[in-house]
Amino acid sequence: MARTAFETHDHRHCIAESLVEAERTCAEQGLRLTPARRRVLEILLEEHRALGAYDILDRLRTEGWRAQPPVAYRALDFLTSHGFAHRVEGLNAFVACTHGKDGHAPVFLICRACNRVTEAEAELTSGALGRAAKAAGFRIEQTVREAIGLCPACLATEAA
Repeated sequence: MARTAFETHDHRHCIAESLVEAERTCAEQGLRLTPARRRVLEILLEEHRALGAYDILDRLRTEGWRAQPPVAYRALDFLTSHGFAHRVEGLNAFVACTHGKDGHAPVFLICRACNRVTEAEAELTSGALGRAAKAAGFRIEQTVREAIGLCPACLATEAA
């Protein structure tokens, strides 16, 4: 099972491991992980919350990149197209993929208090949605599932 934003872990190792995996995948698939694409992925990995394109653009600019909106949008398009990141529809923002495999159906758990986002997995064909699709003769290719609530740390704070 992949680590979640809600559990304590060695975050530097988490980032480094994810970058190595992205570089390996790009090499295997003949994709170019340009410096801008790599940095945008790093920014997403550094945060365990969803970031909008302009948040990313602001970070790039403060780091000295001469970045215009197309730089962020092109990098995000590449990262989402190749499964390195996901768009969180309800927040109009992006998160790094923590499951690192093609064809998975992410479910995003969004903490309304601290804004951390974690990715969980769901099967496209199981549950009520899968049964409804099967009954209708429909093949699900993609879903958007997002839940807003409280993470364990925020629940503990609220209970105190």
